[in-house]
Amino acid sequence: MASCWKPTHSSFRCWLLFVLFVFVLTVEGVGAEAANSSVEVKQKDGQFDTSYFDKVTSEMQIIYSFNHTVTRNKCFSARATLELRVSFETRGVRVSVELLSEGTKSPVLFVVRQKQAVLSFQVPLILRGLYQRKYQYTQVGRTLCQPPTRALSETQFFYVDVSTLSASSVQYQLRVSRVESFTLQTNKKFSFNATPSQPQFFKYEFPDGVDTVIVKVNSEKNFPCSVMSVQDIQCPVYDLDNNVAFIGMYQTMTKKAAITVQRKDFPSNSFYVVIVVKTEDEACGGPLRFYPLSPDELLDAGNRSKTLEVVVSPAIDSEVYVMGMLFCLGIFLFFYVLTFLLACIENKRMHKKKEGLLKPADMSPAETASLLGKTPASPYEYGSFADNASTMSSEPVTDSLASTDANYGYMERSLDTVGRCRQESLSSVDEDDYDTLADIDSDKNIVRTKKYLCVSDLARKDKRVLSKKYQIYFWNIATIAVFYALPVIQLVITYQTVVNVTGNQDICYYNFLCAHPLGALSSFNNILSNLGYVMLGLLFLLIVLQRDVVHKRALMRNDVTALECGIPKHFGLYYAMGTALMMEGLLSACYHVCPNYTNFQFDTSFMYMIAGLCMLKLYQKRHPDINASAYSAYACLAAVIFFSVLGVVFGKGNTAFWIVFSVLHIVFTLLLSTQLYYMGRWRLDTGILRRILHVIYTDCIRQCSGPMYIDRMVLLVMGNIVNWSLAAYGLIKKPNDFASYLLAIAICNLLLYFAFYIIMKLRSGERIQCLPLVCILFTAVVWSFALFFFFQGLSTWQKTPAESREHNRDCILLSFFDDHDIWHFLSSIAMFGSFLVLLTMDDDLDTVQRDKIYVF
Repeated sequence: MASCWKPTHSSFRCWLLFVLFVFVLTVEGVGAEAANSSVEVKQKDGQFDTSYFDKVTSEMQIIYSFNHTVTRNKCFSARATLELRVSFETRGVRVSVELLSEGTKSPVLFVVRQKQAVLSFQVPLILRGLYQRKYQYTQVGRTLCQPPTRALSETQFFYVDVSTLSASSVQYQLRVSRVESFTLQTNKKFSFNATPSQPQFFKYEFPDGVDTVIVKVNSEKNFPCSVMSVQDIQCPVYDLDNNVAFIGMYQTMTKKAAITVQRKDFPSNSFYVVIVVKTEDEACGGPLRFYPLSPDELLDAGNRSKTLEVVVSPAIDSEVYVMGMLFCLGIFLFFYVLTFLLACIENKRMHKKKEGLLKPADMSPAETASLLGKTPASPYEYGSFADNASTMSSEPVTDSLASTDANYGYMERSLDTVGRCRQESLSSVDEDDYDTLADIDSDKNIVRTKKYLCVSDLARKDKRVLSKKYQIYFWNIATIAVFYALPVIQLVITYQTVVNVTGNQDICYYNFLCAHPLGALSSFNNILSNLGYVMLGLLFLLIVLQRDVVHKRALMRNDVTALECGIPKHFGLYYAMGTALMMEGLLSACYHVCPNYTNFQFDTSFMYMIAGLCMLKLYQKRHPDINASAYSAYACLAAVIFFSVLGVVFGKGNTAFWIVFSVLHIVFTLLLSTQLYYMGRWRLDTGILRRILHVIYTDCIRQCSGPMYIDRMVLLVMGNIVNWSLAAYGLIKKPNDFASYLLAIAICNLLLYFAFYIIMKLRSGERIQCLPLVCILFTAVVWSFALFFFFQGLSTWQKTPAESREHNRDCILLSFFDDHDIWHFLSSIAMFGSFLVLLTMDDDLDTVQRDKIYVF
């Protein structure tokens, strides 16, 4: 500005601009004064619970003045020894407005001025829904927030300003009333009504000694869809459909809603419970009421009133947490103690049995074998190769092996010879080199096509090679577990963080009526109950390790029974099963950190692996040489998990996906059936079609001969019926829960094969000892109870979060665990029992030579 004082040409422009600036200010001031003088302001002293029918225009503004007393709870002492508590009930203030004039184009603006807040809204109130559709409400009711006060009792003033820009008069009704039950009482139900334009909120203060409460809201009607929110005591209160998600914790609801609130999250030791009715129902799974319209069109809101009931009750205390954790830990430690006692009893029994026998050094090998109830060892390492009449007979072998020694003509072999063969088998040998020897190539086509096979026919490969082959199962699943679990843990931590930060409790599908938080975890009890999978999986690994060590020691001392008798002992698959059970517990716990449809595969991936490994182990028992390699097995399981993810993402109602999956399911079933029926001795090439037609012509049309392997054919026919039926069910019904449907396929096939194995075992003259029989009965009972609790369905991510909460129920065990937690307990015990059945089922064959054990 200093340059403007200089006598130059530019100074003239500066003075001109200054004069214009002063002129504009003068004109605006005169205009504003004229405008203010044309608006008439009326001020009235308002009375509570009184209805005011007034009119307002653009030339008239009305101000209503109110005052009310705000009190708070205060503790003080009397007589210096006795502490008295005087509770002052704080009553809320509610402003209700109704527009009486029809057809007005200019809204009426209501502004409520308080000490620490300003609330404004227009009537008619416009709320937006999906696709920016607008809904108009002529009745509006809002509750005023209550800023915290330091004084025991304080008188506060507030003003209601009413104005409009309408040239014509607009009539309205105003009523300011007190909310008598504004402060919620513990364990006391309170009913009220709410609409989208008339939300409700109430105050709750934590009583002394209560650190956690559960806020429950119930309604008899599913719709209209509502939102329950828990917010800190502050102004403004976000109580409209378009802003209720801005702060605090919230969840949509139809009939039920429940939020667990902790004192530590609210510094004022109190909070608001806000109930908002949404303008549309699609968030709760309801249909869209209208098709998308243009943004300028207004829709009639209709009658969307909803009656609700709210109650706040104390949550469990720390003692219940401790009892729940001790109970969970005690159940599974009991199995450790029981296993230890059974091991001690078995060890003592075997010790007494050995004391009653002569030392092997005092007897010949033949006498030792005869005393143990078995024939001397075969001249072959895994049994005879001969195809004699007894082997070809369809009658089961039930006589003792010693009585059939003459029929088979076995040669005695000294322990030195056995030891020498053992040392040769431990030499470094590669499976591929061994399997491609000329004698193996020439023999396996003959052996595997025998009508009646024995285990010795399919246990010809080197033991050390097979042991390494099956150990790959364990190392592969351990590697998979590490690379699978780490990103899963990272993801669920992110999910939980998002829930805690945003307060959006629709992200996770908990049973909110029995979700006990601990630290950052929202539902600690659902995570804790998965401990059984980990502990029992570890216990199974210890049992397998003990058996593995005992077997290796028997081999090192050249024990004839370990070398020549029983089902070949390969423990790699058992180790893989135990590891899979532990990982199922870990990933199930990760899934329950925040259960929803995007991470449900975490809970099911290792279930597929467990089912697949159990089927492979059953098949390996009688087919040790031709079982699938770890790489091909895990590749197939990876394909299953891949389809599981595709089904979750694209399978809901997608006909094309279900057609493709059903066709692949049937084709894979046929290929697997062919592989099992011909023991792997078939080729999938361009000539497969011609060979199939030739077999159909020669065996079915020309001579109509029956199947050569009847037992296998019965199993495969039943398996194809079951799988084709499941494929047809999926194609027709298109179930939303594709992951559970896929798991049901795996479990049905496993149960079918297991039943076939038991039946064929009994048909072959074998018996089931006491321990596996007890395990079978115990496991069947536990599975029955487990499935009962599983199908209770406390939540389901196939529906909207609000619909899922309709299935929520209270805790049923120790006030800490719900039905799904009991499913975790029982299913982990049942899986452990199932693994023990597989481990001990063929213990009766430990003293039977392998050429007397039938293959089926």
